[in-house]
Amino acid sequence: MSPPPATPLLDRVRIPADLRNLSAEQLKQLAEELRAETIHAVSQTGGHLGASLGVVELTVAIHAVFDTPRDRLIWDVGHQAYPHKILTGRRDRIRTLRQGGGLSGFTRRSESEYDPFGAAHSSTSISAGLGMAVARDLKGDDRNVVCVIGDGAMSAGMAYEAMNNAGASKARLIVILNDNDMSIAPPVGAMSAYLSRLISSRPFLSLREAMGRLARLFPAPIERAAKRADEYARGLLTGGTLFEELGFYYVGPLDGHDLDHLLPVLRNLRDTDHQGPILLHVVTKKGKGYAPAEASADKYHGVQKFNVITGEQVKAPPGPPTYTKVFATALIAEAEADERIVAVNAAMPSGTGLDLFGRRFPKRTFDVGIAEQHAVTFAAGMATEGLKPFCAIYSTFLQRAYDQVVHDVVLQDLPVRFAMDRAGLVGADGATHAGSFDIAYLGCLPGIVLMAAADELELMHMVATAAALDDRPSAFRYPRGEGLGLELPRRGTPLEIGKGRVLREGTTVAILSYGARLQECLKAADELGARGLSTTVADARFAKPLDTALVERLAREHEVLITIEEGSVGGFGSFVLQHLAWKGLLESGVKVRPMCLPDRFIDHDTPRKQYDEAGLNAPHIVATALAALGQGEAALRPARA
Repeated sequence: MSPPPATPLLDRVRIPADLRNLSAEQLKQLAEELRAETIHAVSQTGGHLGASLGVVELTVAIHAVFDTPRDRLIWDVGHQAYPHKILTGRRDRIRTLRQGGGLSGFTRRSESEYDPFGAAHSSTSISAGLGMAVARDLKGDDRNVVCVIGDGAMSAGMAYEAMNNAGASKARLIVILNDNDMSIAPPVGAMSAYLSRLISSRPFLSLREAMGRLARLFPAPIERAAKRADEYARGLLTGGTLFEELGFYYVGPLDGHDLDHLLPVLRNLRDTDHQGPILLHVVTKKGKGYAPAEASADKYHGVQKFNVITGEQVKAPPGPPTYTKVFATALIAEAEADERIVAVNAAMPSGTGLDLFGRRFPKRTFDVGIAEQHAVTFAAGMATEGLKPFCAIYSTFLQRAYDQVVHDVVLQDLPVRFAMDRAGLVGADGATHAGSFDIAYLGCLPGIVLMAAADELELMHMVATAAALDDRPSAFRYPRGEGLGLELPRRGTPLEIGKGRVLREGTTVAILSYGARLQECLKAADELGARGLSTTVADARFAKPLDTALVERLAREHEVLITIEEGSVGGFGSFVLQHLAWKGLLESGVKVRPMCLPDRFIDHDTPRKQYDEAGLNAPHIVATALAALGQGEAALRPARA
């Protein structure tokens, strides 16, 4: 482990106010120290490195110019906010990042007054910032509201909805577009910096507004022509025509790593009397200042612990393939046999495994950007024409496209197949990325087929099942992390729809698992057996259609029936209880205990500790069974408050 870097200036900064007495030259030195501190901290914890390194100078400049936290600063997504956390009183905890009891990997309101809005899903900043700006005006306050949004987040329609609304509202709002791959930026340099400084200055804005008032004295066609001439002349110089059309006053592009350019322009924007939203376009480099991250932006977007000197990331010992890779391999096998299979993801090709699919079938792979709503309806459109779309979106991100799932897929009975990675609790990413709700929010939809993989072999079978199922929508969920190391076939085998399986037969306790808690159920059965309690263990496989025959048999033949799932209340256990209630089997003496995630969000930690907190590991299953039988208190079970 390398020693921490020397940071004499950074050591003097406790909160952002301490920056405001530093000269421009001192701020440049501070930025270098902040970059070194960020690199060293993330080398010990892992996390989102590249995006944070790209905004070091921008972070310093914003906090040096604006009066945070009185001025509101909103970071889109939040994974670019590590330097912000260091400067805002959290440096002493930065090496607890993404660890149990430590700092969140994203902005979080409960963590600091310098985080006015929590963000771990992208493209929310402008909407939230506009809401804060309108609230400020209604209350008669005069604070600034600054939103920093990456251009990746600008691929989501929500950002444009917010800009359209902001432009029409004329609220005073500053949006900083962090363009970190030059995807929309013309060349930056001295001339661009000069023009940006000029057009953001108070004299220029005053002159422009005066000319606008003068133009309004002319007949309407001349006034419109003058307005267009102003907008397009500036748009041709700066590339900001789109934003001007949405009602924003555009400034830029600026070199986002040059404090000599950033500081005067930000001061101009802070002090302007301009009424209406302003967009400042800055160009940055992801991973700036750390050669390994600059050379491989994707690889260093999210990192494990790494060696600061070499950049080499710590590798876990070789183990079974991840569920993500098994899904990709299974889908490739299906696509090799059926040319109608296509795959869609929303800016997460490597996270979903579709980068592997894309290398094999580049013309049948579609990355639509951070646009989950579009991804779902796009897949629905392909399904109407006889293709077999697999829409691979994390459970937590599919929440963003719920109306499209309901209206565009399920209501029309279209065979779109949803592959939901990161089902259940996910470790270091915490509550914002946990797949807690998909069983409940999809289970209430008529006609959809819902599956959950207990292991990687089951996942292969479920991919094959979804590929074969061509008359209705379907979805299957699977967890983050490695499988069990099972021997896998080249291709999965389709399952009988709506049929579970029994792995172990018993007589007293029945445990019905839906998803990846099955191994914990088997461990619990061993413990219960050692206590003389004969235990059945079954894998439901399907939540919809429910294997009602299996559920009824388990209820009739056992004293206790425990259901368990890695999801919220209102999911699989609720479906089982609903069926048993209507069949009158709850009056037959069986004691039913549905085990699910508690009714609260669970913070980042190791998955094992998260499931301990949730009360869903083997000891909790044993305690639940014993309590139901009157042989002990379920002391290990968490409160359901």
